[in-house]
Amino acid sequence: MTRTAAQREMLDGLQRDTFQYFVDEANPDNGLVPDNTRTTSPCSIAAVGLALACYPVASERGFMTRHDAALRTRTTLRTFREGEQSEGAGAMGHRGFYYHFLDMETGRRAANSELSTVDSAFLFAGMLACALYFDADDPVEAEIRTLADFLYRRADWEWARNGGATLTHGWRPERGFLPYRWLGYDEALLLYFLALGSPTHPIGADGYLEWERTYKWKRIYGIEFLYSGPLFIHHYSHVWVDFRGIQDAYMRGRGIDYFENSRRAALIQQQYAIRNPRGFEGYGEFVWGLTASDGPGPAKLVIDGVVRRFWDYIARGVPWGPDDGTISPWAVVASLPFAPGIVLPTIEHLIAEYPEIVNEHGFRCSFNPTYRLAPGCGDGWISEGYYAIDQGPKVLMIENDRSGMLWELMKRCPYLVRGLRRAGFRGGWLEAVASNPRP
Repeated sequence: MTRTAAQREMLDGLQRDTFQYFVDEANPDNGLVPDNTRTTSPCSIAAVGLALACYPVASERGFMTRHDAALRTRTTLRTFREGEQSEGAGAMGHRGFYYHFLDMETGRRAANSELSTVDSAFLFAGMLACALYFDADDPVEAEIRTLADFLYRRADWEWARNGGATLTHGWRPERGFLPYRWLGYDEALLLYFLALGSPTHPIGADGYLEWERTYKWKRIYGIEFLYSGPLFIHHYSHVWVDFRGIQDAYMRGRGIDYFENSRRAALIQQQYAIRNPRGFEGYGEFVWGLTASDGPGPAKLVIDGVVRRFWDYIARGVPWGPDDGTISPWAVVASLPFAPGIVLPTIEHLIAEYPEIVNEHGFRCSFNPTYRLAPGCGDGWISEGYYAIDQGPKVLMIENDRSGMLWELMKRCPYLVRGLRRAGFRGGWLEAVASNPRP
């Protein structure tokens, strides 16, 4: 789809302002990135992974110099190389994985969080992207490549299966492995690829096949797709992987690829908003986007004679909810590569009709037009700050839509290529890369 000059300028500004979150909020001494803009927020390792993936984009787009981006990247990787790996409750990680949340100053486990497999995967993906981008014969960039490779290779993916076929969600030093496994279509696509592609501690292909068996194919509003309600599930792995034209066994059986599936997910979200079955304020053709996000709750209020329940941070989805009228503009922006025909006019509409949701770091996390109808809430509800895991996909998907930069980088990653092949992917760009990529 051709972009007008005004649309290109809009996306350029949105990308630049959104990236500034990682400049303003990161700790320059260790590279850690806070989960959100609250003053007490710990570091999120997924946020760090997204920040690392954004630094090459920032270098190419002139948001920072290549040298500054490299120095910031090296600082971050050194932090994770030097952090304690042990069974101790106050360590940074264990078995090569990292705790979901870390103290912004010390880098140690924060908030009694779990050792997170999927968040570690997003962190590793960011590291590997930087190793591919920073390819110069330069001491700083050479160290980035060495550190990123070491940190990824150290992760013990087989241990993370805890004797089963599928990967567990994580582990706690106090109680051992969490009772949950990655089942059903979700953000774990990338997790499985990196676990399958490891040259040191890979899992078997049986894990991916077992996970794939838990998929649910649905027909909603006349559109068939691999179901998941929140939009973020149709984005996170796609930030790093270009799924156009490549298919695993499941998608070959359905005649589409995961890219097309995400396009259909965006169309279903729009159709849900047009139908607006729960009667929320503002929903329509150009006001849609339900995903994991902050919200105005917890609260239960009577609005125009209807009892409305509002949540705080929760994974909202369509068509079966949960839904409390909260819209997340970031989820719309991250859908840009899949469905520009509905995303671009939606972005334009949101900026024009709800200018208060745009601030120094781009779109706010979320807003709720229905909440303003509640007694005493005439100004409505807008998220007070930003979440890093919302900011990163906006920067990266705008770039993937424009140049495919991160997708092209990751096509050169031997570990990702191996993981895709072991998961049964064939076709498209995979046929053009080496059959046996170098470890």
